[in-house]
Amino acid sequence: MDLLRATGELHEVTREVDPRFEISAILKLRDQGPAQLFRNVRGGAMPVVGNILNSRARYALGLGISVGTLDAHCARAVEQTIPPVIVDESPVQEAVHHAPLDLAAILPVPHWFVHEAAPYITAGVIIAKDPETGLRNVSIARFRLEGGGRMMAGIAKNHHLYILAEKAKAAGKKLEIAIAIGNHPAILLGSQMYVKLGEDEYDIAGGLLGEPVRLVRCKTVDLEVPAGAEIVIEAVLDPEDLIDEGPVSEFPGFYVRYGNGVACEARAVTHRADAIYQAVLPGYATEHCLMGAVAIGATLTAQLCSVIPAVRRVFVTPGGMGRLHAVITMHQPRLGEGKRAIMLAMGMVNLLKLVTVVEDDIDPEDPVAVEWSLAARFRGHEDLVVIPGVKADRCDPVHEGLIITKIGMVATTRPGDGAPGGRSEFVAVPPEVMARIAAEIGSY
Repeated sequence: MDLLRATGELHEVTREVDPRFEISAILKLRDQGPAQLFRNVRGGAMPVVGNILNSRARYALGLGISVGTLDAHCARAVEQTIPPVIVDESPVQEAVHHAPLDLAAILPVPHWFVHEAAPYITAGVIIAKDPETGLRNVSIARFRLEGGGRMMAGIAKNHHLYILAEKAKAAGKKLEIAIAIGNHPAILLGSQMYVKLGEDEYDIAGGLLGEPVRLVRCKTVDLEVPAGAEIVIEAVLDPEDLIDEGPVSEFPGFYVRYGNGVACEARAVTHRADAIYQAVLPGYATEHCLMGAVAIGATLTAQLCSVIPAVRRVFVTPGGMGRLHAVITMHQPRLGEGKRAIMLAMGMVNLLKLVTVVEDDIDPEDPVAVEWSLAARFRGHEDLVVIPGVKADRCDPVHEGLIITKIGMVATTRPGDGAPGGRSEFVAVPPEVMARIAAEIGSY
């Protein structure tokens, strides 16, 4: 926030705002603008900040790197992890509230949309341990306030946290969790990386930071949370206690009905004396979509490069909601490698359903350049991949019985296409004339 304030990208709202719908309306209207700091939240004991990470440039700023190196930096962090360290004290435990709790009285959690039943915590990083192995898992899930210290966790069945809850259920136990709110961008981004169960996302966050993440032990559960966080809720998930969620917003921008969520009871809340509550606008909002897009792109880039050296980058598009569409750039791929990259990407990330492969002379972030590549290099009869009847993620907005059709398009050149006299030779001014004019362009 200090960095954003220094660059004029933090807007402070001083008039009173209602956490019921007003905060969501303001964040939506300023979706791609400055971060919004709400100083005066009705009924709230602390300020709320949102739209912090609504551009790739903001992630780069938070990580202390240039935006052009963000993908490479993230991919390297997945491979070159740094384990966390434990500290004895942290400002996040300056204030401590023990059960029985009224979470709504302590935290200014926004109520986002009309048909959602109650306020949702949307930027909470969830920490849990595998009941069998003791290995840590760090992720993000939504938590709805149910009154008092009771919450409902909305967790997909393929989510690692759900798997850990099921392990606890099989052992006849509840699952201890901690919800850290107000985190460094490295913690948020690290929690979203597509890695195997058992790999500690704190290690990836350390790779993003270039130094170990500092952790502090919780007061009432056997877990470690980011020492730099603003707020921590220490709680227990009860996989035997289910709550019907009803309609909830999802990244396509629609309401969905997923059925039951898992009940959760808070044991304690700790926070900084001057804590600021971080919120992420859910639904089809830039910050919400971008968090997944950056993480998916980074992990897929690392995974594909290890198998197909010609792969240079995977860019998950904003139009694809940061989850469903991707553009893969490749350097002089051999025949068939583009299709192979498409199939591998879809296999590695179940959400992906439209993947376009282009040469690395195309900027994947430029939709005009990608469309040009399709117009100039795509041959429908041999470059189109259509895979019907594929199991879909429950989040896909058009699945039918969890089945969708996946599509890939290879828009790359063929050997010799761009050579002199080839079918795709670019028009050109004589190079010596172009060089001379470029050097003197200011005089024209």
